[in-house]
Amino acid sequence: MTTAQILTHPGVFDADHSLKLTPLPEQRPLLLIGHGSRDAQGRQNVLDFAAAYQALDASRPVIPCFLELTEPSIQAGVDRCVEAGYTDISALPVLLFAARHNKFDVTNELDRARQRHPQVTFHYGRHFGITPEILDLWRDRLTQLDSPAYNPRQIQRQDTVLLFVGRGASDPDANGDVYKLARMVWEGSGYDTVETCFVGITHPRLEEGFRRARLYQPKRIIVLPYFLFTGVLMKKIQDIAAQQQVAHPETEVVCLPEMGLHQQLLGVMRRREIETQTGSVAMNCEMCKFRLAAFDAHGSSHGHDHSDDPAHGHPHGHGHPHDHGSEMPDPYAEPAQYHDRIWQVP
Repeated sequence: MTTAQILTHPGVFDADHSLKLTPLPEQRPLLLIGHGSRDAQGRQNVLDFAAAYQALDASRPVIPCFLELTEPSIQAGVDRCVEAGYTDISALPVLLFAARHNKFDVTNELDRARQRHPQVTFHYGRHFGITPEILDLWRDRLTQLDSPAYNPRQIQRQDTVLLFVGRGASDPDANGDVYKLARMVWEGSGYDTVETCFVGITHPRLEEGFRRARLYQPKRIIVLPYFLFTGVLMKKIQDIAAQQQVAHPETEVVCLPEMGLHQQLLGVMRRREIETQTGSVAMNCEMCKFRLAAFDAHGSSHGHDHSDDPAHGHPHGHGHPHDHGSEMPDPYAEPAQYHDRIWQVP
């Protein structure tokens, strides 16, 4: 029986490798905010990432914390900085795309922290997004899969379909970015085609992605899970890939690992941190559904200011102050409504 090739070791960044870092303009603490996972290994991956990033520059503290599901919380991370005497804090989401967590949930937590510590100014930075470093990371991984060690049958790329798997979000803008990145990874790669799917929240789901990929009658399907670290969903993708291999032994299935602790990611993180210190953070607000919801409720005067003026002391250092106060109720607060919106279609 054919067994899916499930690659579970993304490789750990070698601390002895020389990574040239641009000096920080300031030595303010960095709040490194992970999503959080019930999976102990997934939680540890974020802590290891923070430790590796701290080891590159000991001039300021890097404080890891989580939005949900595990500890320490964002509030606990902020308290650590305040107890150490800091009144300026940079905050970076360890998130791939700007969906609800980035635009709304983390910023809500920072608003709460500002109310508890009005003397503190927060400088909120960008998510990872689509960067040349991340594209290079995946292209290098795919090149490795061409080697006899991972491709003993030497199946050609034109006989291979790339199956790009995103986490899935209730934010159409973030889901659109998954499709954009999948296209950028595929274009010029030589693979027959790329199919994009998701493991949760939205559609098409992973099982449908496999069905569509097999329509091309490929000899090989490469599953690319677009995840930073392991966790419940990453392991679910690996399980489904193994099940698909058993059900369809005629097509070889290879499942790549998550990105993991990688030099390119640390380099992107440094750039994001510097942006919080220079006031050069730029967010895509035009297609933000939270902005549009506020606009619908309040018209053009909803206060969606892009001036990025630090004098306002707003914790959203990206100039994206969705007013989370009483004037703008969260239109997606009810989980049933939040997850069952019109974009959840096959």
